[in-house]
Amino acid sequence: MSEPNIIETVDLTKVYGLGNVQVSALNGVSLTIGSGEFVAVMGPSGSGKSTLMNILGCLDRPTDGRYILNGEDVSDFSRAELAYVRNRWLGFVFQSYNLLPRMNALENVLLPLMYDRENRVGLAEREQRALAALEEVGLADRTGHLPKELSGGEQQRVAIARALINDPIMLLADEPTGNLDTHSSLEIMELLHRMHERGRTIVMVTHESDLAAHTQRVIHIRDGKLEKDVQNGHKFLETKAALRESLKNGKGEETP
Repeated sequence: MSEPNIIETVDLTKVYGLGNVQVSALNGVSLTIGSGEFVAVMGPSGSGKSTLMNILGCLDRPTDGRYILNGEDVSDFSRAELAYVRNRWLGFVFQSYNLLPRMNALENVLLPLMYDRENRVGLAEREQRALAALEEVGLADRTGHLPKELSGGEQQRVAIARALINDPIMLLADEPTGNLDTHSSLEIMELLHRMHERGRTIVMVTHESDLAAHTQRVIHIRDGKLEKDVQNGHKFLETKAALRESLKNGKGEETP
């Protein structure tokens, strides 16, 4: 029995501009992503992949078409409703980390819980969950450090811990290794593999084919359309095994 779909888009269209000056960023994109899949979205600059990611992350709404997330049609949700979905269902990891510089690692991880309008979690439980998330990404000893006191790889780990704090149904990673050196990039990909093995659904935007090889499936976007949808098959398993062997042997040391 196949896993239920986390994502289903039907003829997704996004048009920017008014009148005679209009740009079609997405043009009839239909796709599905199942629960527990690890998927890459690739495409050249201007292909529409960032627009697609913004819609999948409920940061924007389509001009036309339907977006069904976790069985709920969110295509016409209001801004407040989309904000609620983002906070409760989605975890975000960005290339630039987006950590607040005056907050330490623990405080940055706590942020999504502070924006919980329903106050479902008390302060003590919030801190316990944040500490557990930091421990999960290997930073239990960095809770009091400011972002400037952490390496790039450690900052991205804090960002991943923050993305996991609300136990989202899906992790959205936008060029998560774009600002990292080789060794740090490998460590972040290994962390994403571990998240996936624990059942996380992960959608990652990347322009690098070697990173896309770490995923089970690659969705290629070009000129606002779905160009091809490729299963990585054995390549996914081989790439993951090679990554772990490389880390085990200490290859690709992080630049100080």
